[in-house]
Amino acid sequence: MKCQRLIESGKTLHAVWFPVLQLPVRYPMEGKSMPLPVLLKDVAEAIGGLNEELHACINRRTGEVVVISDEESWLAENGGIDDESLPAWQRDILPKVKEVLESEDFVALPDQFEFDEYRLMQRFSLEQEDPGTQEELLDSIRGRGAFRRFKNRVYEMGIEKAWFAYRDQALEQFAADFLRREGIPFVEE
Repeated sequence: MKCQRLIESGKTLHAVWFPVLQLPVRYPMEGKSMPLPVLLKDVAEAIGGLNEELHACINRRTGEVVVISDEESWLAENGGIDDESLPAWQRDILPKVKEVLESEDFVALPDQFEFDEYRLMQRFSLEQEDPGTQEELLDSIRGRGAFRRFKNRVYEMGIEKAWFAYRDQALEQFAADFLRREGIPFVEE
């Protein structure tokens, strides 16, 4: 499966470069690869940092992880590489983006919709020993704004370390399952 299939979107593009939360993955402008086997934590963090406008692909042969915005994908596919009106840094990364989109070596990492964080919040809530804590957390994930309310409530209750450890563990398991399915070797540390 080419990475391109999951990156194409047709959504409105924003003229902004998103640096992706300082994740320890390799970006197109760096032109470096993570050697195989890849570090599971790096792939899990890359998946955890994706959103509707950011997508990531991993090279099956080298382990290189490339994060691409919708804008960069669109520009690479529509001749933006030669567009002199673009900033130099953006023109510099577009050949790598084009390579990712056209290469069979790159496979798209699962996006934020494939990693069901809502169900994860629900499971975390149900696993709390205190019935009052369970109830408050479950109430926080009902209706619109559930993610923000849940995270606010976790901080208010002082259980944010437990939540983030739980989330990180689930992300690592999710990433490990993906890497196994794709036949990409990885190490845990």
